[in-house]
Amino acid sequence: MTDLPPQVEITGVEHWTKKGEEVDLFLWEKYAGQPNNEKGTILFVHGSSMASQPTFDLQVEGRPYSSVMDWFAAQGFDCWCVDMEGYGRSTKDRDVMCGIENGGHDLAAASAYIQDLRKCGPLLVYGISSGALRAAKFAEMHPERVARIALDAFVWTGEGAVTLVERRKKLPEFQASPRRPIDRAFVHSIFSRDHPDTADMDTVNAFADAITSLDDSMPNGTYIDMCANLPLIDPEKLTVPTIIMRGEYDGIASLEDLIKFYVALPNMDKQFSIMPGISHASFQQKNYLLAYHVLHSFFTQPAPVYLTPAH
Repeated sequence: MTDLPPQVEITGVEHWTKKGEEVDLFLWEKYAGQPNNEKGTILFVHGSSMASQPTFDLQVEGRPYSSVMDWFAAQGFDCWCVDMEGYGRSTKDRDVMCGIENGGHDLAAASAYIQDLRKCGPLLVYGISSGALRAAKFAEMHPERVARIALDAFVWTGEGAVTLVERRKKLPEFQASPRRPIDRAFVHSIFSRDHPDTADMDTVNAFADAITSLDDSMPNGTYIDMCANLPLIDPEKLTVPTIIMRGEYDGIASLEDLIKFYVALPNMDKQFSIMPGISHASFQQKNYLLAYHVLHSFFTQPAPVYLTPAH
């Protein structure tokens, strides 16, 4: 486990931006003191079944720095998250599936807003599950906006993915409607499907409360994409420094699938980290501080000095 940063006052600020003319996107920013870019500006990208604040700014009594945004803000980072279209406080009423590519465009709009407001340059980007796919799609579209990218609970082709084998059984149901209902029982199922006891129940219950306070249904687009349209990311087009973060027990992708993706990444500034004792939702696990440590190490890694090629 990593040491906890000192307790400091963290400020949270609500922001809004537009994607095109129809879509309002909600952004949430947290920082200590004044927002600055000295340590870096992080954009956190949520997954298929929850909005951004429950994932990245979850407060749980007795669980120090349950909010990953607070943990990084306390160490000098400017931290941001955004509700994708169809989630949380962002626009939900368009008749669209809100798949991975749509999420890439959400991130394009969000990043443009952040960079214009904070004059911060390229962002440090973290995405989890379908959020990792969205983040990778965004990095393909706009590599100039991404300094480093972390893909947690990522999936490439889906080969050997236990979770997706089960999910595909409901594919016709997902394809029949833009949205699917969710409730507290569904949130609990996220933590029981891979391995028992990787998350404590106080955290799971707080997570369920936070998710269902914002949404009673979720878009089906990312589920459809992950069940029927993989692969969605071409590793050869992901040219920015990249880390693959995999929970030991995560069933969303096989280890073999991820290693093949990792090998194909062209930028040699890359890492592959297996996080022991973690299943799918890394920041809500008992070993959440381990996940923070892995991410912090990658985001603060010194830039490499490239040698002149030998002749």
